[in-house]
Amino acid sequence: MYVVKSTLPDATLKIVGEALQGALMDLVDLSLVAKQTHWNILGPRFRSVHLQLDDVVSTARAHSDIVAERAAALGISPDGRAATVAAGSGISTVPEGWQQDTDAVRTMVDALGVIIVRMRDRLTAVGEVDAVSQDVLIQLTKDLEKHHWMFQAENVG
Repeated sequence: MYVVKSTLPDATLKIVGEALQGALMDLVDLSLVAKQTHWNILGPRFRSVHLQLDDVVSTARAHSDIVAERAAALGISPDGRAATVAAGSGISTVPEGWQQDTDAVRTMVDALGVIIVRMRDRLTAVGEVDAVSQDVLIQLTKDLEKHHWMFQAENVG
């Protein structure tokens, strides 16, 4: 069997692999949390928040593919299976059933906030050993921070 091999040293691959796998788990879970919330939102701001949630899903799915492909390019097998994601994500469980629009926004602010903190920790670790992977995480964090800001602005008032 042919195995993809990186030119990076094993110690670097360990750091980068852990960061990319962690990012992948958080992104897959974020897409699921946003979609679950999207399906169950109620309230006067239903439509605007409903559409905003789809934007988060699109961002999470696009970046999860970029992160997983970066890992694969380095010879690190990405794992996005449900059990792996459930065990490794930093996002709290989403409430079951219908969510009032203000509660849905709070759910997203909290989920994005947790992931951003974790991404910034990964940025620091990866930045010391692999600028290319760090760039992937920088772009991802930038987009997550934009969503975080937008949901926070949605909840003012």
